[in-house]
Amino acid sequence: MPPVPMIVFQAMAQSIGREPSSVESPARRRGKAAMPEKMLNCFVRSIALVERAGNALGTLAFTWATVVLLGGYPTVLRPTDDFRFATTIVFLEAARMFSRNNRLDYQVFFYTRGAVRPLGWKGLVIIVSLSNVLNYLLLMISRKRLEHSRDQLLEVRNRIIGMLILTAALGRLLSPGALKLLGNMQLRRSISLCSPLVAILLLAPSIQYCYNDQDSLVKIRYPVAWWAVFIVLFLAVLFLTLSRLRFQRITKLVDHTLGSKRVFWRRLIMNLCMLIALAMVVLLQDPLFGAALLVFEVYAIVVVSFGNLQIPAAILRVVLALMRLIQHDYYGRGDNIEDNTNLAPSLNIFYAMVLGQGALYLVACTLDIFTFIPRRSLARHGGLKGQLGMESISLYHGYVLEKCMERDALAPKKISLSSFAMDSLNSDSPKKQLHGIQFMQKLLQDEPTKSQLLGKLTTSANTSARLINMMGWTNPRNATVRLFAAKVTAELAKNFRADTITGTIQNVSSLLDGYSNKRRKGGNPLMDIDDEQEAMLERRIAVSDTGNLLQTQDQSTQKGSTSEQGGRIFRCWRGCIPSIPKEEELAETDQDLLPALGMAILYNLAGCDQSNCEEIAKATGLIPKIIGFTSYRTTDTDTTYTDTQGKVLVTSSLQLLHRLTGITGEIAITLRHKISKHAFLLGNLAKILKDSSSSQESRKLVAEILRNLAVDGNTRTEIGCMQAIVSRLVQEFLSLGQPLGTQADHKLRLVSGQALAMLAMESEHNCLAILNETGHVFIRQLTTLIHDGRLRCVAASLLRNMCLHARHELNESDLQAISYSVREVLERIMDAEGAELEILIGLGSQICKIIPEEFLRELEHGCIRDRFVKRLVDALNANMEPSALYPGIRRVILEQVISMMEHDPRYAICLSNCRMTEAISMVEDTVSKVENYSIFLGDVGLMEHREPLTCLIVRVKQFLAARSSTPRVQRSGQ
Repeated sequence: MPPVPMIVFQAMAQSIGREPSSVESPARRRGKAAMPEKMLNCFVRSIALVERAGNALGTLAFTWATVVLLGGYPTVLRPTDDFRFATTIVFLEAARMFSRNNRLDYQVFFYTRGAVRPLGWKGLVIIVSLSNVLNYLLLMISRKRLEHSRDQLLEVRNRIIGMLILTAALGRLLSPGALKLLGNMQLRRSISLCSPLVAILLLAPSIQYCYNDQDSLVKIRYPVAWWAVFIVLFLAVLFLTLSRLRFQRITKLVDHTLGSKRVFWRRLIMNLCMLIALAMVVLLQDPLFGAALLVFEVYAIVVVSFGNLQIPAAILRVVLALMRLIQHDYYGRGDNIEDNTNLAPSLNIFYAMVLGQGALYLVACTLDIFTFIPRRSLARHGGLKGQLGMESISLYHGYVLEKCMERDALAPKKISLSSFAMDSLNSDSPKKQLHGIQFMQKLLQDEPTKSQLLGKLTTSANTSARLINMMGWTNPRNATVRLFAAKVTAELAKNFRADTITGTIQNVSSLLDGYSNKRRKGGNPLMDIDDEQEAMLERRIAVSDTGNLLQTQDQSTQKGSTSEQGGRIFRCWRGCIPSIPKEEELAETDQDLLPALGMAILYNLAGCDQSNCEEIAKATGLIPKIIGFTSYRTTDTDTTYTDTQGKVLVTSSLQLLHRLTGITGEIAITLRHKISKHAFLLGNLAKILKDSSSSQESRKLVAEILRNLAVDGNTRTEIGCMQAIVSRLVQEFLSLGQPLGTQADHKLRLVSGQALAMLAMESEHNCLAILNETGHVFIRQLTTLIHDGRLRCVAASLLRNMCLHARHELNESDLQAISYSVREVLERIMDAEGAELEILIGLGSQICKIIPEEFLRELEHGCIRDRFVKRLVDALNANMEPSALYPGIRRVILEQVISMMEHDPRYAICLSNCRMTEAISMVEDTVSKVENYSIFLGDVGLMEHREPLTCLIVRVKQFLAARSSTPRVQRSGQ
């Protein structure tokens, strides 16, 4: 059996069999860029240091008060001031110290971060509503005449005090943290959606009348102008509200009007509307009462802006301490100062520590306000944009502060975005998991942070396991987390062993389930029954489960009591509420499809380690899922993916199949067998080749897959029987009617030729199919392409197989064309090395068999006979150790020698003169099992030759012995 040219697989082995690049340690990288979070870390460290100093003073003041003051001077302290102040401060500090053990309580009451929160349009809505309520209280008081002015003043005072308390309470209750206590997401969204409209509507009654300084109601001036302003405000807020519901025309109109920055403009317009409403509440009243309302609004803004009690408690500490330090009257009348010598210094020390604690807390809270500068810098340099990005940075801000507050104050702490992302991923909070996985995906986009994160992930088994398991979260609520987990895993898979974490391949395979499940919906009428009924039952179960998840206690108590009309209204409203978009939608591209990401993960795993390929081969049902995407095409009834997304899925599937069919080792045989036995594979590949809309990259991948599968004899025969595949490969290789202009065109042409060369090996049927496709023009084209350096090896291999397996089909014009190429072949043999030399000598041996006269004549007329013979002997001596890259080079040399001596016995003498006999003896002593195979993929040999090398050695030795003895016999006879 003639050898197979290894050059056909050399490009494949180089592109697929290379080792994965290792992750470089950030410490060894020269010129490492500064971490984008460094500025924020330094800023937060300074805040933490100030807060820890305040905590230290507070603890010392607490100890001083309990031991020295309340323990040493309990009866001496003045009960009207020092005793009360000390007791108040002690209880306040005790609350801070004890709440420190409970993280949630501490964040609600005494946390520096978030002590001042952005007001936003939601805070403005609260202030507008409360201002209108206070205005109505004043109107009610003005209508009610009381008999005694003292009672009237008391009632006004009590109601105003009640409004102040109500403002402080609502400022906390309507905060985002308190709203979460409502539990029901739809109820919270409904409140958020309707509150601006309610706040604007509360203005309407105030436009008709106002309260003057004579304690009477009068009509306002210019009511038409005020009503016009009110209507404009109402319509603006109404359109902004409706644009967040499922009203497509209004939504499109608003989005088109606001442009690409619609989220920014919505917030800006809403804030302006609320500010105008606040101004209207003040301007509609008499100047005196308008000033009172203005003071109340300022008070409400301050209260609502407080995120917790840290600033009020700090102000209270400062005020109490200053009150006593300034007055400095610690002794009462009649007290014996000599008996209480250390009382004043003790109180001074105590109030000084309290004053320092409060001042440090105020400084820390002030510094925390300015953290927006490093946070915005981190967002800009870290690529974290939009609301989700700012929320992630806010969480990182809290993470850094919490780490800095732990353990020793001056101990070095390694805090980075990668450590935050990993800790967030390992938490039990869905929100932290989302932001952690988003941080990971962002960090992987920049090389310094990418190396750092991948280095930590590969050494953290728990985090890697959590990341892998996230891809198996099929609940729709976890769709975003699952998407980001797939993106991160696609990068991690480049240097990851799947067998280190149980269920890795199964979780990755679940990303491909959507399309495969859809393909199974149709049933066979001879095998399946009641398919529609089962589908309806599944839908009912799914709807029931969804209803249980969304059901609230109020809904459960209203069974059977809701009228049909009310039920319709409720269903209509519920249909609108879930469609309320978030402040910012995640931007997804066609590459963010879960099946495409799943195949990208498998692609990287297969290129990383052979053990990963074994896991892929063992996974049940994975290969059919991958092959299923090669046939994806969108139809009128299938709107799961767009046409562009369908093409992305096809390309991803072809890339993965290309890698799986091209790996080396024993597992490669198993994988190629599982892939090739799929009934729809070859048909899908043929459709892609014939589809005019298929990209050039897709056709190249198909040709590479066919080339890789053709190493198996049975698969090679199946492919050769599909004339559509053979026809398209021939057209791409010969570029019939297609101009070659780009590098991609040449790559497609080369790969198509490689696929044809593999199909032609050891297959007479395939050679005839290729030859019949283009007629006898094919031979002439091959002889021309031998002059092309890029296609020389492929063309020579094809021509050699045509001479070997389709010799009886070659006509005179074909033989003449072959004879014209003899000189080129001989000249290239003189200069070629390695696999190219193997292919060209193999072609020369076949040409010598079919047209020996022309071949030998070219040797004689070209005066290269001796050089050619010496070249063969030298090549034989140079390849005494077989190579996996060109295992058949000694075989083709022996075949060339045999064909030459068969047609001209004189070459035996020439070969003997060039020491061919000694070279043959060395070949006989170094025969290797490697030379029994045509090609090697890794360490596995494929396509074993039928005729062993030893048989060729025997034939050569017989020819040399017989032909070289002939001249001696003739001379002795003479």
